[in-house]
Amino acid sequence: MNIRPREDEEPTLNLTPLIDVVFLLLIFFMVTTSFVRDAELQIELPEAGAEAASPQEGIEIVIDADGRYFIDSQELVNNRPDTVRSALRQVAGEQREARLKVRADARASHQSVVTVLDVAGRMGFVNIVIETAQPMDGDE
Repeated sequence: MNIRPREDEEPTLNLTPLIDVVFLLLIFFMVTTSFVRDAELQIELPEAGAEAASPQEGIEIVIDADGRYFIDSQELVNNRPDTVRSALRQVAGEQREARLKVRADARASHQSVVTVLDVAGRMGFVNIVIETAQPMDGDE
């Protein structure tokens, strides 16, 4: 008879099946998840019409390819929003119903146009027009 005490084995836990299940769940959720863009805005981009709009008097802001601003042919010292605001206030006075025409070069930065539109909107201008070129025949 062998009466020696038996050596206790340290119990082990096999993690391989657990990892397999976790990976299967991960793959299942990735495959069944639908990626819907609820926050995406549904907009229709404007196009330039073939007919020219009737010219009206108003304040004209021109943005050249270098991002410089011109209000009624007068170049602004810099392109900061405060400068644009003070120049618009000087030209328009308190008249916020005047037509504000924004003419931007096609190579002008988007930020330049947005700055002008933001300043004009905050000042209370409601008749803002972005002028575009008419498409040439065959360029559509």
